[in-house]
Amino acid sequence: MTTAPRQSSTAPVGPVDSSRVPRFAGPATFARLPRVDEVGGTADVAVVGVPFDSGVSYRPGARFGGNAIREASRLLRPYNPAQDASPFALAQVADAGDIAANPFNINEAVETVQAAADDLLDTGARLMTLGGDHTIALPLLRAVARQHGPVALLHFDAHLDTWDTYFGAEYTHGTPFRRAVEEGILDTSALSHVGTRGPLYGKKDLDDDEKMGFGIVTSADVMRRGVDEITDQLRQRIGDRPLYISIDIDVLDPAHAPGTGTPEAGGLTSRELLEILRGLSGCHLVSADLVEVAPAYDHAEITSVAASHTAYELTTIMARQIAAARGA
Repeated sequence: MTTAPRQSSTAPVGPVDSSRVPRFAGPATFARLPRVDEVGGTADVAVVGVPFDSGVSYRPGARFGGNAIREASRLLRPYNPAQDASPFALAQVADAGDIAANPFNINEAVETVQAAADDLLDTGARLMTLGGDHTIALPLLRAVARQHGPVALLHFDAHLDTWDTYFGAEYTHGTPFRRAVEEGILDTSALSHVGTRGPLYGKKDLDDDEKMGFGIVTSADVMRRGVDEITDQLRQRIGDRPLYISIDIDVLDPAHAPGTGTPEAGGLTSRELLEILRGLSGCHLVSADLVEVAPAYDHAEITSVAASHTAYELTTIMARQIAAARGA
């Protein structure tokens, strides 16, 4: 089932005017945008938090990531020169608050996130989800696939996240994309990891990943081949398929994102990540998530700032597509 874009006869409600209300004042919604209940209960793009990190295998704390990103997003401005767009004027973007998931029962939490995502998508919204750990990608993909069928996936991460189990648990932050392939909710002709690096448990990890259909662009590939060539490769792999983008902030080097649970040396710069995303403008982006921001390890809010700008670029891509579909 595909829901038609939300139609509105009124102009979108934008963020608070920072020339009148200081950025450090007022509620910390994403980019100081209205809450979804302040725009009639529906939005074209719903920014939603999932404060859940019970699926992590190392450092906890990503349950606080969504609100840290919201705080850092106070610095965002309404015009995006890199994409030549004012996203909050093109489409109604609103903060839908948080999905409250059981922190003591991962299986129940996965079901809760999926049900809440289903409800939001049924309003016609696209989702920009702020995690939380990467466990939440699976229920989000289930909900998106219910709308669009199997989707293309770009997975930005230091890690593969296609392992089978941890301590016998099938649902963790290292397993969502294996489960998604097993469930048939991904288009296995259009899957790619971007930014992977670091040690693995064995070569079998790569062999299994290839059998699932994933292509791999390592962080070293981005460094050697450059952003433009990599972006062209990704666009060719995706084509015009419905696309879901999932970003673990540890795709960035710890110099650019120290505030995360499983850091790996040798990652992308924040500039490289943003430029790749900008190069994907025009792809059929149906929803996205941004996970694994753990503010307890984030000195000077470096990670949260990078994450807020990443979410801004993704939101801009979706807003532009929505406006184009309406002929705006």
